[in-house]
Amino acid sequence: MIRFEAVSKIYPDGTVAVDHLDLEAPSGQITVLVGPSGCGKTTSLRMINRMIEPTSGRIWLDDRDTATVPPAQLRRGIGYVIQHAGLFPHRTIVDNIATVPFLLGQDKHAARRRAMDLLEQVGLPASFAKRYPAQLSGGQQQRVGVARALAADPPVMLMDEPFSAVDPVVRAQLQDEFLRLQHDIGKTIVFVTHDIDEAIKLGDRVAVLRIGGKLAQLASPAELLSRPADTFVAGFVGRDRGYRALGFTAAGSLPLRQEATVPLGLDLSEAARQAEDGWVLVVDDENRPQGWLALSGVAQETLHGPVTPDLLNLGGTLATVDGTLRAALDAALSSPSGRGVVVDADERFLGTVSASQVLARIEEQASTARTARSTLAVGSEA
Repeated sequence: MIRFEAVSKIYPDGTVAVDHLDLEAPSGQITVLVGPSGCGKTTSLRMINRMIEPTSGRIWLDDRDTATVPPAQLRRGIGYVIQHAGLFPHRTIVDNIATVPFLLGQDKHAARRRAMDLLEQVGLPASFAKRYPAQLSGGQQQRVGVARALAADPPVMLMDEPFSAVDPVVRAQLQDEFLRLQHDIGKTIVFVTHDIDEAIKLGDRVAVLRIGGKLAQLASPAELLSRPADTFVAGFVGRDRGYRALGFTAAGSLPLRQEATVPLGLDLSEAARQAEDGWVLVVDDENRPQGWLALSGVAQETLHGPVTPDLLNLGGTLATVDGTLRAALDAALSSPSGRGVVVDADERFLGTVSASQVLARIEEQASTARTARSTLAVGSEA
């Protein structure tokens, strides 16, 4: 657990970077600091490992006041991941990961074995061990940075915008991999980002900071979206927060429609006979959706040859049967056929759902929530 008690940072020129910050980051959870530029996110993060010294207040790491611990000793128990990874360019990947264990006096063979295990844990092949950072992509370097921070098995990790320097597709992959990794290791993590979508996706708790380093709200992502503390938080979270909040609401048992499907390789004329409203869903040998085939306005006698991947429309997303209302609605809205594709945990096709059906479920759940709030309000008045 990390706890800020009335922590401030004021620079000699009078600039207030952090102003009486009270904040708690629970053990084994991800606490995300988010806010506009100049709100003190990185300053707050770097005060935890004393790379920046607080002007006043105290920061506790479990039951220890960090001011009483020598900085070098403190940092040995805290992993630190920064933007651009910060790898040593002249060291191989395996030696970059093993840096901290080496410094702690661990046997080189043991440290390198640990580094190899971590390479696999962050999703990189063992063949990367002898490469140098310049030979890796930006996303791969970030994975190495995470592995290096984990090498000494620290109970606490600080992460300062670690995924912001990579493209959106790689960033999403890194976020997913990071959540999978955290599920396995359960570290206490403080994560800084300027991206509210990233904060909501990754955080168990999200701390929104104002300019001047004041805490505006500390809440779970779902609470932040549904009950922003004030107009600043509401504006920062964004106007589409109602839609984002659907990402925390289970879809439940949606009325799935049994959709006709055709396999890859089937004759196009036969696929056309299976189409409805000019569309038919194409699946592989294991019943996994591959895309929609458009057949509207095409004369059947002109259809020749097999169904091949290059003929498919890949625009729609997939929703899992135990997923959220947001995923189900997105699948329906993004589907070129207007029918959202629902799959099981192994991505095997189960059925389709329309946007109107998902919206009806959303309204049903919203009505139930309104009734519950009304009943609670009447009960409290009584």
